[in-house]
Amino acid sequence: MSTEPEQTPETPESLMQAAAARIAELEAKRTELEADRDEFRDRWMRSEAEIANVRARAKREVEETRQYAVQKFARDVVEAADNLRRGLDSLPPPRDGEPAIVGKLREGFEGVERSFIALLERNGIVKSDPTGAVFDANLHQAMAEQPSAEHPPGTVLQAWSQAWTLNGRLLRPAMVVVAKAPDVVVAKAPDVVVAKAPDVVVAKATVPHPPHSGLDTTA
Repeated sequence: MSTEPEQTPETPESLMQAAAARIAELEAKRTELEADRDEFRDRWMRSEAEIANVRARAKREVEETRQYAVQKFARDVVEAADNLRRGLDSLPPPRDGEPAIVGKLREGFEGVERSFIALLERNGIVKSDPTGAVFDANLHQAMAEQPSAEHPPGTVLQAWSQAWTLNGRLLRPAMVVVAKAPDVVVAKAPDVVVAKAPDVVVAKATVPHPPHSGLDTTA
């Protein structure tokens, strides 16, 4: 006699239920795997973006270091250029009959200045004259204000020194005189003098006393 348990015969319904359970299990597994895939993909994309940002930042820092490494030296150089211009401005203006050596010195110094400025510009150091421009706090430093009816307020009337930049970055601001609206003079109204009416004197009437009769009216 066999001791093996009898197996329940599988019915179509049980087979369908088993298949549905297996499909649900596989669907859950697939959903889990897809979630892991999306997470890893997101991490990978974030890492790639971060690496790209680091590379761009490093490249920018290297470029800025290359462009502005000579900033302190450039400030000293533009001071020399300004001193050269001050020396040229101190020379007397050309006039008839002046010694030839003075004219040659002036022309020689002006040629040196032009060459010097061109050399600075080739290396990114640029001078700009702000006279007539609108005041820009990023490039100009206001030293004084001057009333002007011919120029709009905020216009640079005079530049005591020029603005210098290194590859677009400010080295030294221009020291300028800025126009402001002219003072408005308010005319004072004339004082009005009110005439005082003359005092009116009222004459006091005098009542005449009756003549004394000489009779004694006392009882």
